[in-house]
Amino acid sequence: MSAGEPLARLEGIVKRYRAAVDERPALQEVDLTIRKGEFVAIMGPSGSGKSTLMNILGCLDVPSAGRYFLDGRDTSRLSPDALARLRNRTIGFVFQGFNLLKRMNAVDNVALPLLYAGLSLTERRRRARELLERMGLGRFAESLPNQMSGGQQQRIAIARALVNDPQLLLADEPTGNLDTQTSASIMALLTELNRSHGITIVLVTHEPDIAAYARRMVRFLDGRIVQDTSQPSASTHEPELIMRSSA
Repeated sequence: MSAGEPLARLEGIVKRYRAAVDERPALQEVDLTIRKGEFVAIMGPSGSGKSTLMNILGCLDVPSAGRYFLDGRDTSRLSPDALARLRNRTIGFVFQGFNLLKRMNAVDNVALPLLYAGLSLTERRRRARELLERMGLGRFAESLPNQMSGGQQQRIAIARALVNDPQLLLADEPTGNLDTQTSASIMALLTELNRSHGITIVLVTHEPDIAAYARRMVRFLDGRIVQDTSQPSASTHEPELIMRSSA
């Protein structure tokens, strides 16, 4: 899939967490454009700035300087409510720890983002159940997180991230708590979502074999981009779960 027009664009982004003059910024003059349809891996050692970058891309934090454009909108000009609406409509999040609510079954966990979109409970559950069926996860609909394996929980978490039909999926170490075989299955699913469904994916990982699934590698060091290169996807895995048409 060829990349399209810019979806996320950072211009001269600086992020400082302390006021001390000698404190090195977490991000230093970062310029980065993520285009629609890209699959980008973000790598770097601990403290390199990659998690700070993800927080800014996800509109969970704001830069100290510079501008961030998401889906053509300058996020610095948006009110907190408008920023929250843009985030809810445009971005899906997948985390290392799954972050499923323990007392909710899979349907209600997946439906949770739709609550903030103002949908009724009936409609939220209908859409969540439909998505689970399309992803081949319908058998887990009534299961609680503690009744599922780590890989199953992460698939449910990915479904939750997709329920609002986001343009951008941010995945922060999504395989960090999984074994090698399960990690490959999760990465095959993300690859399928990118290639066949056009979802833009930005993936943070410290594992080269996981980063190899991406088409582009961006490496951070000391708050700066030190490498930004295209790469052929190393994935030869067939996805275990493929999004099926709802028709």
